[in-house]
Amino acid sequence: MNKYIVVNQPEKWNFSIENIKVISSQEYLTNPEFSLVKKARIFNLCKDYSYQSKGYYVSLLAEARGHLPIPTVKNIVDLKALKLVRIVSDEFDDIIQQSLKNIKSQDFTLSIYFGQNVAQKYKELSLLFYKHFQVPFLRVKFNHTTKWNIQSIKAISESEIPAEHLESVQQFANQYFAKKRYDFPKLSKSDFDLAILVNTKDPAPPSNSKALKKFIEQAEKMNIYAEIIEPKDLSRLSSFDALFIRQSTEVNNEAYAFARKAQQEGLAIIDYPDAILKCCNKVYMAEALENANIKTPKTLIVHKDNKHLVLAEVGLPCVLKAPDSTFSFGVKKAKTETEYQKIISEMLKESDLIIAQEFCPSDYDWRIGILDNKPFYACKYYMAKGHWQIYNWNAKRKNDQDGDAECLPIDSVPKSVLKMAVKSSRLMGKGLYGIDIKVVNNSPMVIEINDNPNIDYGVEDLYYGDTVYTEILSALKKRLD
Repeated sequence: MNKYIVVNQPEKWNFSIENIKVISSQEYLTNPEFSLVKKARIFNLCKDYSYQSKGYYVSLLAEARGHLPIPTVKNIVDLKALKLVRIVSDEFDDIIQQSLKNIKSQDFTLSIYFGQNVAQKYKELSLLFYKHFQVPFLRVKFNHTTKWNIQSIKAISESEIPAEHLESVQQFANQYFAKKRYDFPKLSKSDFDLAILVNTKDPAPPSNSKALKKFIEQAEKMNIYAEIIEPKDLSRLSSFDALFIRQSTEVNNEAYAFARKAQQEGLAIIDYPDAILKCCNKVYMAEALENANIKTPKTLIVHKDNKHLVLAEVGLPCVLKAPDSTFSFGVKKAKTETEYQKIISEMLKESDLIIAQEFCPSDYDWRIGILDNKPFYACKYYMAKGHWQIYNWNAKRKNDQDGDAECLPIDSVPKSVLKMAVKSSRLMGKGLYGIDIKVVNNSPMVIEINDNPNIDYGVEDLYYGDTVYTEILSALKKRLD
């Protein structure tokens, strides 16, 4: 397996590691050679992992390319989730108190390099944090009140390592990179009660109130206790055995925190945190679809160095997508070069990478519901009245915000559309997905892979009825079994 250390500035990298190539984040993100590498482990040691930074995208695109990144995007997001940090603080409490009991000051900083600390007495505690977060350079700050508490957990860059630690870190690095396997936290398994996460303030809820009622009714018939919980109920999650997310999912909202905590505690989940991370980012999706040779509209991952090439390659009008756009939010169409320059400049202020896509007009999109790699409903979603998208959030009347929908039997869907939908869902792993496909000139192409797709009473269930609900509940039950 090829191994790469990815840093922001290779010329400033201080450590000598045999048989591992050190490359820049810019090179990994923009050089097409790396998308062709089939087996690679990527050690992401960028100085910044913040959302939509280069460090974030290195891990994201590594996963899209089938490479093995350390840290994963999931690990990076965990560091930013204060709720998860508090959970970790509670879980590690005994060993924290035992390890730090002889420290006399009120504050203590633990620097963890490849799972180790320069002081052997903190070896167990350091390894525990590394196994949980999988970040090569980590700094944990504690303070003491009535007992030791975690004040903050953050990734640090190589430039933040004190000079007196460098010799030890070189040793740790040699030990670490010589390993054939890298430790990952193990998850336990559990059984029985179901929490359905709903946010009553959601501007675009994935299930209407009648559908939620149906889920609870069908769960009762299947001997599953189901209860609707809200974002404020994270502390209650561990009392359930399964989690079904029915609120809009984003990397930075509570849905991800719920999914991640559920995964760490061994709950059955729809949908997994990995699905949220992958589907919520259009950059990952574009790279994954291209690597799998799945046809899409002509697509380009745009950054500051290639934005001048977009119109020549994609043409006008073109569709510009923020990486984490959902339900048509953050998706814009540029009809002229002036519009393109204005929109692209605004978007690149928010993210280092965005998506430009060929505009392919159609009367409707196919939406194929996929559950654990199997189609279980099919719809045609028509464009909103007088608009180029299914959703038009600027419509004056609420009834004009979205287009009509038609639910059909799966066997009436063109075989090429079904085959493409199943193949696309496999890129994201096991879970519940809505695959959006356009057919242009008799040729299907994937527009979007949605985690957490709509299951609305009177729309997606119109043909198969209660079976749509029981299929999802059965999938959760299988996970528990």
